[in-house]
Amino acid sequence: MEKKSLVSFCGLYCGACPSYKKGKCPGCAENEKASWCKIRRCCLDKKISSCAQCQEYEQVTECKKFNNFVSRLFALVFRSDRAAGIKMLREEGPEAFVAFMSDKNWVAIKKGSR
Repeated sequence: MEKKSLVSFCGLYCGACPSYKKGKCPGCAENEKASWCKIRRCCLDKKISSCAQCQEYEQVTECKKFNNFVSRLFALVFRSDRAAGIKMLREEGPEAFVAFMSDKNWVAIKKGSR
């Protein structure tokens, strides 16, 4: 059974992550060791479950915490599109996002797939 709690703050799906599947990570929402993540901290401070609920920016890519050098490099190397994940979460809701990501067994939406 897919769980909405496995949607990361930045639009990834922990349920398909190898570390989560092997029991090495509890998922983004429960990972107390991820204090280094500025996106996680921001969402926790705002009491929102992901960047999809943030009202500060119309487009998530306008946020410097979300759209920084490391995230752009990650997207290039892994051909991932976290902004598409946030867009899907906003437009279709977490249930549809979890079902889609679980069906594909993807951690991140792939560039050009949506």
